[in-house]
Amino acid sequence: MRADESDEMREVPVDWEALEDAFENNAQEVHSYLHLATGEVLRVVDGIADPDMHSRIAADDGYLGIEPVSSREQYRWMERFIPMVDDAALQARLTSAIDGKGAFRRFKDVLMAHATERERWFAFRSERLRVFMEAWLTANHLTPVARQAPAAQPPVEAAPISQELLTGRRQRSIDSMRKQLREVIEVLGSRDLDKVLAFAEFVRARRVARGFAQRGEGEARAEDAEPGEDTREARG
Repeated sequence: MRADESDEMREVPVDWEALEDAFENNAQEVHSYLHLATGEVLRVVDGIADPDMHSRIAADDGYLGIEPVSSREQYRWMERFIPMVDDAALQARLTSAIDGKGAFRRFKDVLMAHATERERWFAFRSERLRVFMEAWLTANHLTPVARQAPAAQPPVEAAPISQELLTGRRQRSIDSMRKQLREVIEVLGSRDLDKVLAFAEFVRARRVARGFAQRGEGEARAEDAEPGEDTREARG
């Protein structure tokens, strides 16, 4: 029986972050489902998932289809947020940004250079999404409850691995992670993509900084060694 076919409220351990992503992403090729027992959000992407998956999920009473917030409503959120911006010049830029096709991308691009207002926008949008999620849960007679953290697994002692096997596994792991990353990017919302890009830039900058630091240490050691070598040559 589907959740909306009974008047009795049912408790669901909701993953709010995953549910928020599902409500935000209204791409036509993306379909999200809430697992009523675990609270997990299943995302099915046309062209990537098994073509029969939709019919299997539709026939499973354990899942409930998630209805994302329409683009029209999310556009209204931008309209409502702009008057809340204190900077008149930024207000004007945001108003111009949401005029015409590509409004969401231009709106985000303008806010990229204004960290404080960008964070305020994220908080405002999350609040709006939360209202829609709670209304949707209530309409489907679902009561959200806290999720339990997974039980810690005892450590497993691994057998020694040869260097050849380790190298092969590492390459397969890299290839697998690259494929997984491409699939994840296909379904992420704009806010999550911003976070991923920001973290990637941070990792790259840290790696470059470490490279410079290591090179500087090497040059310093070489400079410290040169006088000693010259002294030994002079003594000889």
